[in-house]
Amino acid sequence: MGGYPNGSQRRTALGRYGEDVACAFLTERGYRIVERNWRCREGELDIVALDADFLVGCEVKTRSSNAYGSPEEAVTPRKVVRLRKLLALWLAGRTPGSLACRPVELRLDVVAVELSPKGPAVVRHLLGVG
Repeated sequence: MGGYPNGSQRRTALGRYGEDVACAFLTERGYRIVERNWRCREGELDIVALDADFLVGCEVKTRSSNAYGSPEEAVTPRKVVRLRKLLALWLAGRTPGSLACRPVELRLDVVAVELSPKGPAVVRHLLGVG
């Protein structure tokens, strides 16, 4: 086959790149990435990380333009409710002691990645969105 990637393939590649950027960004700030792209019947968590006493579920939104709004605008209140449920399900599936530390609190963050045609991606980290 070959040829040019279709829209779905481009979006998948864009999302994967944004997640790579987000992981690097979080790691540079002292987060420990525990898991990426965890899936269950109810949905997917892009990143699960530890930040001191917080277990953090990170939703990564990547945009190559603002034609459809900023990346963070895509995280609606309904999506936040679903992400909280997913983080709780992720944690419930862990055996006691499977994490290097025992998180005291759960938190949801959004990492917004905007690609720039010139220069590095712009990253915004919104802590505690829900």
